[in-house]
Amino acid sequence: MGALLTTALAALSLPLATPATAVGRTTPLATGTYLITLAGQPLVTYDGGIDNLPATKATEGRKIDVTTTNAKRYRTHLIGEQTHVAKKVGATVRQHYAVTTNTFSAQLNARQLVQLAATKGVTGIAPDRFHHATDDKNSADFLGLSGRKGLWAALGGTAKAGKGIVIGVIDTGIWPESASFKAPALTAKKPTGKPVRKPAKGDPYRPYLDGTTTVMHKADGTTFTGTCQTGESFTAADCNQKIISARHFGDSWLRLVPESNRAGYLSPRDSEGHGTHTASTAAGNAAVHATADGHDFGTISGVAPAAGVAVYKALWQSKDGTQDGGLTSDLVAAIDQAVADGVDVINYSLGAQFESAYDDPSQTALRNAAAAGIFVATAGGNAGPDASSLDNTAPWTTTVAAGTIASHTGTVTLGNGKNYTGISTSVQNTVGSVPLVRAATVKTTDADTTDANLCVTGTLDPARTAGKVVVCDRGTNARIDKSAEVKRAGGIGMVLVNTRDESTDGDLHSIPTVHLNAPDATAVRDYAATDNATVTLTRGGNSAAYPQVAGFSSRGPSLIGNGDLLKPDITAPGATILAAVSPPGNEGRDFDFYSGTSMASPHIAGLAALYFSEHPTWSPMSVKSAMMTTASPTKTADGKNSDDVFAQGAGEVEARAMLRPGLVYDSTERDWLAYLEGVGINTRTGTKAIDPSDLNYPSIAIGELFGTQTVTRTVTATSAGTYRAKVDLPGIKATVSPSVLHFKHPGQKRTFTVKLDVTTAPSGILNTGSLTWTSGRTSVRSPVVVTPQSVHAPAEIKGTGTSGEITYSVTPATTTLTATAHGPVSSPPTTGTLTGTAEVYYEATIPAGTKASQISVHFDPAADTIVGVVWGPLLDGAPQELQFADPDSNGTSTISLRQPKAGKIFLAVVTVDESSTGGSVTPYTYQVNNITENSPTTGTVTVTPDHARVTPGTPTDLTATWSGIPADTRSTTWIEYSNGAGTFLTLN
Repeated sequence: MGALLTTALAALSLPLATPATAVGRTTPLATGTYLITLAGQPLVTYDGGIDNLPATKATEGRKIDVTTTNAKRYRTHLIGEQTHVAKKVGATVRQHYAVTTNTFSAQLNARQLVQLAATKGVTGIAPDRFHHATDDKNSADFLGLSGRKGLWAALGGTAKAGKGIVIGVIDTGIWPESASFKAPALTAKKPTGKPVRKPAKGDPYRPYLDGTTTVMHKADGTTFTGTCQTGESFTAADCNQKIISARHFGDSWLRLVPESNRAGYLSPRDSEGHGTHTASTAAGNAAVHATADGHDFGTISGVAPAAGVAVYKALWQSKDGTQDGGLTSDLVAAIDQAVADGVDVINYSLGAQFESAYDDPSQTALRNAAAAGIFVATAGGNAGPDASSLDNTAPWTTTVAAGTIASHTGTVTLGNGKNYTGISTSVQNTVGSVPLVRAATVKTTDADTTDANLCVTGTLDPARTAGKVVVCDRGTNARIDKSAEVKRAGGIGMVLVNTRDESTDGDLHSIPTVHLNAPDATAVRDYAATDNATVTLTRGGNSAAYPQVAGFSSRGPSLIGNGDLLKPDITAPGATILAAVSPPGNEGRDFDFYSGTSMASPHIAGLAALYFSEHPTWSPMSVKSAMMTTASPTKTADGKNSDDVFAQGAGEVEARAMLRPGLVYDSTERDWLAYLEGVGINTRTGTKAIDPSDLNYPSIAIGELFGTQTVTRTVTATSAGTYRAKVDLPGIKATVSPSVLHFKHPGQKRTFTVKLDVTTAPSGILNTGSLTWTSGRTSVRSPVVVTPQSVHAPAEIKGTGTSGEITYSVTPATTTLTATAHGPVSSPPTTGTLTGTAEVYYEATIPAGTKASQISVHFDPAADTIVGVVWGPLLDGAPQELQFADPDSNGTSTISLRQPKAGKIFLAVVTVDESSTGGSVTPYTYQVNNITENSPTTGTVTVTPDHARVTPGTPTDLTATWSGIPADTRSTTWIEYSNGAGTFLTLN
């Protein structure tokens, strides 16, 4: 019997009903592109074990060399296995991946998915999802890079800052004509000097051409090899000694998107600007003069101005905007190539609509890139300030939040004398005093009032708008489109107002504009609605406290990590960042202000390059640890230190302090595999699971603290010293053992434990603090976040019969325990039969407010066919977000969902007849039980005791008793405890 393929639910605006209904239909699901991962190790982690195929994994401190005979032979072996597996189900491989992941992509239907799920050696199947760019006044100054005491000076100046390091930028491409990338041409002349960390003579790290291949010897003693892939409006001459390689990856995107809807260039050239912005932020030239719209903004610099840039374009633009981004298969190809080329750092300023699973092929590829010694900086996402809105939360990447820097400001002075300061990069000269109006008061006759207040294109009347400053609401249409509409209608200025607490952004508007947040925005809107309102816009004003975490920056906790891994990791400048862009996508500008975690990530990537230039053989996790443990808290709006670790992570990166961390928390591939096993992912490597909170990470997180828990960490000294521990965690007693660590020399390791006992901290409330090791003037600070919980209970208990009882144990963490039974629910089942190789399709709904849902499909366990189920939301007609659940010994596959999102479920029941005669008949039963506060029940379930005084930490028995339960259908009850957690009681 085959595996069950399932997907997580996505909320859709669809009519809901209770109980869930299922309607069979014969219209097949469309085929979709999927990535199939096999059990064999990829090149970067293969440590031998197959006859006549020696190991290809690089030794510690070195990068993999994919050009060796052994690497080529093993790659051929993997590709052969992938082709064989695809042929077994009648599929054709579209792309092979072998460097960072043993994966192939193929177009598959539901039957083939079920067959592959049952195929030995297949370890994962994932849909080819869309990923999108996550979109001091000088961030280099703010980070402490410039100046006599800055980090650049400590590294020998900007000409050496990042020398011998290559940053791979996976993004929308690059605009090579930008001054940020101006450099001498590549030639065949080989460099002089010996590649060492600080060469006294020559330039051993200068890239050169070997035929059409770019070669660059690097600081770690290995070699980068790349190429300048030509294409539309991009020639080999567009690469130089700064842009040392440029490639594009779009096979899957080009197959999906019709030519009529494609925009931009079919080449590494960037038409949108995002990739150019991130590349110039990470490694753009030093002291580049930046002007935009006639305004002089002084000079800008990349964080690692001496580093080389390797471009991997994998994000694309569509004409209507609906297919912008990149597909997983193209992104994995880009990651694979970057690792094969030999980059030192990857900047990954992009993300998916939802948090990417740890075993998603793109995250697996990034994991193996990190295992190969490559530092991976990722954007945390722009879905803040909502909780649990992060992406790229795997422990092997550095997840970056976006912070503010000293702002470009503008002041709004109203006719009533009130002044309000906001963000502005476009108010250079004073505007006014002139009339101030709400947009709806100067709208055209036919325009909708809401659209007019949003300043949607075509809604403002030129006869009524001319000569005025217009107040426009934020939302729906692009911010710069609002000022463009005001300008079209003859307005001379705009006040952009947030209708709720959000970020304020320094866009380059087409007319002078000041962006205000609530509550100031409300005051301006109200005043503008009065008769004869006037306003004056002036440059400058009181700057808000900084750095703050930007409102748009996504927040934790990570849902995938269950609160046992703190994300984001760190904060870097990401709001109103000036950098190079591509003119076609930016109103002809060469430089522009962008905001987003996409802008924060390349700051961290550039800092990692600086670190590697000083310590080329350090591990990526040691570098991350150094950044995190030397970070400083961000600020709240009133200027106080923030303790919001789910917004800032460890805090704002401190460039000058990070090179002197004192101690580092390192981790390797083996640690990550043990962590994956601990969160329930079968890595099929035989690695023993650890408690996820025990991953050797520079922060400590416990998603559910039941009374007491001990976590373990190991630190490595970067200098000799004696360190003493201090824990600040209110309401929780923390015991560090040993509390004093002695190190005689760099490289020594010491292991310690931290025992956490709940004292007065309330249940279910997030508790934050820190663990700090101090030696003289060196402090090594780790954020600590725990959530005490009132009870630890089993996820599911099972029973049979129309009546009966079962006793089970829970462990309370408080003195009071409550247990409430919701249900039992037994929705009418749907039955059917499938003959031979066949499929049948159903759709069901989960209503809003559902506490728990249980979906089951029962097959005859003695069936001679491979059977399975594919279900979930659809993208372009194909099932998405695949997960796997195997049938139990009785032939029933069950998916139990806690507090699921409301939405539509599409389900395909599939049989594959592999018998010699064919025509096997396979009966099945399908049922969905949704439990809400007032679900209709069939029978009764009670729990005793339902309220009790208990001893914290001591197991307590509960008894669930049932009667009147239907004998021939499944019944589901949700037993809910005082903290909102619960246990499924599954009957029959």
